Amino acid sequence: MTADRTPAVHTVLGPVPPERLGTTNSHDHLFLRSALLPGQELDDPAAAEDELRAFAALGGGAVVQWTPYGLGRRLDDLVELAETTGLHLVAATGLHQAAHYDDPDALRRLDLAALFTAELRDRAGLIKVAGGYHGLDAHARWTMTAAAEAHHATGAPIGVHHELGTGAQDVLELLCDRLGVPPHRVVLGHLNRFPDPGLHRELAASGAYLAFDGPSRANHATDHRLLECLHALADAGHAHRLLLGGDTTTAAARGNPGMPYLLHRLRPRLGPELAALVLTDNPAAAFAW
Repeated sequence: MTADRTPAVHTVLGPVPPERLGTTNSHDHLFLRSALLPGQELDDPAAAEDELRAFAALGGGAVVQWTPYGLGRRLDDLVELAETTGLHLVAATGLHQAAHYDDPDALRRLDLAALFTAELRDRAGLIKVAGGYHGLDAHARWTMTAAAEAHHATGAPIGVHHELGTGAQDVLELLCDRLGVPPHRVVLGHLNRFPDPGLHRELAASGAYLAFDGPSRANHATDHRLLECLHALADAGHAHRLLLGGDTTTAAARGNPGMPYLLHRLRPRLGPELAALVLTDNPAAAFAW
């Protein structure tokens, strides 16, 4: 019997046809525990459920959770939340920057490619990796090399944290030019934090997806440029490459403004055509494999 090769979005409850994903928050965190954020852990299932229900009440259908291996993903809780809320939840495998881990040296003993591949064949639907500020250190190159291997084994997309929105060209040179990952399988995150329209057009032209995911970052300096950047890219013909997410990473940021802000405040200002692409059509394509 031939295996089914129909693309699907791999949620914590199993594969879902892309057209069923619905309105999607393409980058957020329901649970997160980082050595860099002491006392700001996202580890309350009841609070996560409240956030999801508020998002669903405004028409939300799916949330892509970018918390990777070793940072408190709480996969069992994600399964329970998906069952109780009816939302499609996508979990990530992968690794963040070494500084986010209590024991970074222990990570070096992992067979990353095997780990990522095994998790993708279980409950994960995305590989999350991270660059540094305007470049890639040895840890980033190691994790991205493993991510590329896991992608080639499964077809899963790779989501990339860019420190303050920088280093995306370095990421594409490594993942796509050197390691053979197709650009449309790469999601470049946090580009709202470096609002350079020329760079954004260059990145979109590569074929990668561009994630603007800062509205829940309390007091972020570039939040006021978010809509300007999205409309500029759409006007330049790159609307089909855009994604939007909240990226709540701390307990203090939850609800300020939180997931509902994407649909309550930002969606109307995108206009119906662009909103349908950024929130529904593009995520279905970006996260299906």
